[in-house]
Amino acid sequence: QVQLVESGGGLVQAGGSLRLSCAASGSGFMIISMGWYRQPPGNQRELVATITRGGSTTYADSVKGRFTISTNNAQNTVYLQMNNLKAEDTAVYYCNAAVGFPGRSDHWGQGTQVTVSS
Repeated sequence: QVQLVESGGGLVQAGGSLRLSCAASGSGFMIISMGWYRQPPGNQRELVATITRGGSTTYADSVKGRFTISTNNAQNTVYLQMNNLKAEDTAVYYCNAAVGFPGRSDHWGQGTQVTVSS
């Protein structure tokens, strides 16, 4: 069983920075990619950024140039460095892990609130 634990959310002023972390625990699995998604108030969950085990990244257009995703594969940990935060970045941020062995499955963290005040 894969468990994801997120940390690093909070309240920050516009223009500020936050760093989110997500650690996957458990055994007997191999993660092929990890990512961050967010759900703004009253909206659907949306992609923020993903990174594969090989280091390939994708970003939502709205965060390109401001957010950076990175991993520590040895520790099954993913980070999201968020700079120049804007009020529209306010959302609950969820960590995702795509497992490729044994079998394909997706796992989600409990979510962490990020609030950007303008």
